Amino acid sequence: MKVGVLKEIKVLENRVCMTPAGVVAMKHNGHDVVVEKNAGAGAGFPDAQYVAAGAVIVDTPAEVFGGCDMVMHVKEPQPSEYDMIREDQIVFTYLHLAADEQQTQALIKAKSVNIAYETIEKDNGALPLLVPMSEVAGRMATQEAAKYLEMPQGGMGVLLGGVTGVEPATVVVIGGGVVGINAAKMACGLGAKVYILDTNLERLAYLDDVMPANCFPVMSNSAILAELVAKADVIIGAVLVAGAKAPKLLTYEILKTMKKGSVIVDVAIDQGGCFETSKATTHAEPTYEVEGVVHYCVANMPGAVARTSTAALTNATLPYALEIANKGWKKAMQDNREIKLGANVINGAVVYKAVAQAFDLDYTPVDNFL
Repeated sequence: MKVGVLKEIKVLENRVCMTPAGVVAMKHNGHDVVVEKNAGAGAGFPDAQYVAAGAVIVDTPAEVFGGCDMVMHVKEPQPSEYDMIREDQIVFTYLHLAADEQQTQALIKAKSVNIAYETIEKDNGALPLLVPMSEVAGRMATQEAAKYLEMPQGGMGVLLGGVTGVEPATVVVIGGGVVGINAAKMACGLGAKVYILDTNLERLAYLDDVMPANCFPVMSNSAILAELVAKADVIIGAVLVAGAKAPKLLTYEILKTMKKGSVIVDVAIDQGGCFETSKATTHAEPTYEVEGVVHYCVANMPGAVARTSTAALTNATLPYALEIANKGWKKAMQDNREIKLGANVINGAVVYKAVAQAFDLDYTPVDNFL
């Protein structure tokens, strides 16, 4: 199979979907790899390293789309790329379709085979291709919150960990999954007082066991959320419903009870965001204010630490990409339920139920194609 590695074109997105080491693995399995010029430069992987690994460098995305059986991205295809996607071509990347009707319709029209990193799922419900970026985003969420609490950034001027004789900031993390636990770890490590909310008692018991003494796992409900929001200096939204739109847990009315100069970080923004006042931002313009509350809603947070993110992402995605390349997508899905669950749109049909429901589209079981 010929596998294409595309250069990311979202604003200040410096990640790349495959390292030169990944190219070596692909070549070892008998596949050719085509890499768009400068695709890895932002993450510290120059074209020369890809050439040394055995890849062919091309100048344009059109050459990648035009000559490859499978194309790989980090972020979803952008509007300028929609018409380049060919019928039956495998597109393997983060898609987040349930929050993006325009892209969904474009992939239906293209009749391509679209496999989403974020809906590949293990038998225990774990999402292995979200985990590395969720770890990065969770840790970054706390870093960014700490920065935007500073007065020059629009915040109230509170140091996250406080100092001797001065109370630390109060951080509320909504969601105790991978993003949430990583955000909470960072906030606890900096000395903040941290509340982490979840609706799963088993998860709360686990968090109570593993988190430090300045972290307080709490059963989430609307009353508790309203109480904590009013005293929070930082709220981190870390809620995920796999493949579906994120629920709006923080309404505008609740937001108005927050302190002026407090900060919210919506890590769920790729799936539409979990705060009513959230709208996607970029690394170039990362924040805005509503009712005096600083909102950080960057839709590709890990892109800011591209070298770490790229290495972590390749570690996770490469085994699946190799299986798809070695077997073809149909055989790979027949043999591996995890990959089958990654299927979102195939040959013009929506095969992931949450995406179909998001836009009132017809749903076709993926087994119809296998």
